[in-house]
Amino acid sequence: MVKIVRDEMVALFGDADGGLQPTTKRPRVILLLGLQGSGKTTTAGKLGKWLTKQGRHPLLVSTDVRRPAAIQQLSVLGEKASLRVHDPAGQMDPVARAKGALADAANLGFDVVIVDTAGRLHIDDELMTELVAIKAATEPSDLLFVADAMTGQDAIKSAGEFHARVGVTGVVLTKLDGDARGGAALSVVSVVGVPIAFVGSGERLEDLEPFHPERVVSRVLGMGDVLSLIEKAEAAIDEDQAERLEEKIRSNEFTLEDFRDQLKMIRKMGPIESIIGMLPGMGNVKALAENKPDENQIARIDAIISSMTPDERRKQHIINGSRRKRIAKGSGTSVEEVNRLLKQFVQMQKMLKSLGGMAGLAGGGGKKSRRRAMQMLRNRG
Repeated sequence: MVKIVRDEMVALFGDADGGLQPTTKRPRVILLLGLQGSGKTTTAGKLGKWLTKQGRHPLLVSTDVRRPAAIQQLSVLGEKASLRVHDPAGQMDPVARAKGALADAANLGFDVVIVDTAGRLHIDDELMTELVAIKAATEPSDLLFVADAMTGQDAIKSAGEFHARVGVTGVVLTKLDGDARGGAALSVVSVVGVPIAFVGSGERLEDLEPFHPERVVSRVLGMGDVLSLIEKAEAAIDEDQAERLEEKIRSNEFTLEDFRDQLKMIRKMGPIESIIGMLPGMGNVKALAENKPDENQIARIDAIISSMTPDERRKQHIINGSRRKRIAKGSGTSVEEVNRLLKQFVQMQKMLKSLGGMAGLAGGGGKKSRRRAMQMLRNRG
């Protein structure tokens, strides 16, 4: 029964994965549309980061001249993501700003221009006239409507109006890591009739990915998303470091220093809640609310281990009472927390020794092994 429901839901989305429209135009122009507060500006930064990973060279520009904070926010995001932002001093005409970005891109060798357009609390004729003018001046290949997945039917209605008046080629669903769990994605496709291009699954600049129908359906049904989890691990985990950790675990030489490195690698994959949500049977984040992992607790563990000397990190048995007091003071924690961490670490060492390794968590086993695993998972799908 679950398989039947899954197959029908995938069919509603269509077989094609998300992403950008095919085009030979250079520079490619991407217009981001949406209501105020939907996450357009953040999505511009995330999309620029994603394009950079694809080997592209994006240029960002804001045409939201009525909200100076939006222009400043895009500049901050651009600096954080090491992306160039077109921001001509004194130019407050939206169409001129967009055209200037295209000229800059052509002259400086950028192959993509991402235009962050103005938003409104409500759709009005002035906004639509402005968007139509920007569209005519830039001839975009992609008009992406950015919608907050948590707003439900309001996002669907707005997407339909934008599509009718401006023309939308795809939708970016933000905050898909929340309780909505993809229900809005189904509504957008069925009501608006345009595909989902990208989904945002967290607050980090890296938390944007092309829409994969089968994966999102699996999340909606609480079946997990192992392929995305593997991809996140591959992007976040250093292969050589992972293999060294695996070898240390197998030879019973796993230290607190290694444990800290392990935590750092896992944190690079994104919020712990998001990672757990990709595990089969763990998709319902609400059910985990009372026992969800505490990101602050992980940061405190990092602080405790960092407050130890190199010898203490490698030989935790030398950490006596006075050392524990010093570590607690240096890390801004309590002696009880230090004691708890050391006790848990000893238990972990025993467990790892009995298991003979933790290759899966450490990312070990080599890239070839993970590629084989991913292919097997695709074949099963």
